[in-house]
Amino acid sequence: MVTESSTETKRPWEEVIRVSQEGTVEELSDLLDTMSVAEQAFVFSHMEDEAEAAVLQRLPAEDAAELIAHLNESEAARMIQLLESPAAASILQEMPVDEQADLIGDLPERDAEAILLEMPQQDAENVRELTAYPDNVAGGMMVVEMLRFRSDMTVAEAIEEINRGAELYTDLDVRYAYVCDDNGRLVGVLPMQNLLFVKRQRKLGDIMIQNPLSVLTTATLEELAEFFESHVYLGVPVVDPDGVLKGVLHREAVQYEEVRAAENDYLKSQGIVGGEELRTMPVWLRSKRRLSWLSINILLNLGAAAVIAYFQETLESVIALAVFLPIISDMSGCSGNQAVAVSMRELSLGIVRPNEFFRVWWKEVTVGLINGSVLGALIAIVAVVFDGNPYLGAVVGTALCVNTLVAVSIGGVVPLLLKRFGFDPAVASGPLLTTVTDMCGFFLVLGLATMLLSKLV
Repeated sequence: MVTESSTETKRPWEEVIRVSQEGTVEELSDLLDTMSVAEQAFVFSHMEDEAEAAVLQRLPAEDAAELIAHLNESEAARMIQLLESPAAASILQEMPVDEQADLIGDLPERDAEAILLEMPQQDAENVRELTAYPDNVAGGMMVVEMLRFRSDMTVAEAIEEINRGAELYTDLDVRYAYVCDDNGRLVGVLPMQNLLFVKRQRKLGDIMIQNPLSVLTTATLEELAEFFESHVYLGVPVVDPDGVLKGVLHREAVQYEEVRAAENDYLKSQGIVGGEELRTMPVWLRSKRRLSWLSINILLNLGAAAVIAYFQETLESVIALAVFLPIISDMSGCSGNQAVAVSMRELSLGIVRPNEFFRVWWKEVTVGLINGSVLGALIAIVAVVFDGNPYLGAVVGTALCVNTLVAVSIGGVVPLLLKRFGFDPAVASGPLLTTVTDMCGFFLVLGLATMLLSKLV
């Protein structure tokens, strides 16, 4: 039997490998059960691919499915790719259909199709239907396992059907059943408690809640978040444009997708173009994703360098300016990034629309004027103390104040413009903001210094 103390004497992934090779299946399952989800992720991220595949294949399919389901989606997809198609299919079949679809959607098309061919035809069709939807719409977040009855069924028939499928229904959220007509169109919602307090001969159509609220399969994440903010429901039925019931969307699925979208936006804003990166991913993929942003950024920064080159003589004459150029660039960039963060957040919450440029700009200018004045005064005082020349303080103080206004204006408005024209604001806002604020800041400092050169030398 594997004890907790034995795992402390070795690196945990080595112990898992040893038990998978020398111990029983029960010992391997018990060992993994002693670990938290974070510890399991840590262990598998330190294994070689062959060792990971060997451990997964040794585990019962149900245990392997539970392990993979708790991991980051990208990491889970990577681990599934390590397995042969039959083994991968047997693990996926132990998961709910929506989780199967999430994993299949993260795989290369060839690998995904090979796994689907190993699954029962109906299961594979359900997965294909869900993967046809983007992750951030209702169809991509819904679950298809639910209680579904016809409106002409009696209470007795519904209870009998529930009893027949008791083993299947135990894993479902069965607080509500959904009532459909002969064509599968949603016509009502039935709280399960209603079945307990009515006569067995009554029709479901008589006791259901008629004309229930629903959302379309194409409803966006923003629309869904707004729906759940306006209603206290834990879930809502999902229908296609013809009203046919396709699944159920749970509130927690929308909340999870909101968090995931925010995390991806943050990674994109830092130059991780794919929106996701783990160090277990292939090196060339990680390098390509980073370089695609960095290579563009270096080209954009040549513009800022060109401004400095143009004013080279001024900079040589007043060398003290070189001390303050990076400060003005950095402070303005910080102010602009704050504005970007607020615009991105408001866009994700639906508080602001992509065409509200003037409103957002005015809100940012009022803040930028105050902050720019304060920061400009502070840097001016520092410059005077540093060099003893009040004109140097006036130059750098004015430049920082004006550049702060420019930065917050760009940071507030550019995400809206990019969103309106179909570009990803999380990826493009940062490089544009950095380039323009650098160019503008350097131009303001060196341009003002050139005008007052006789006072500064």
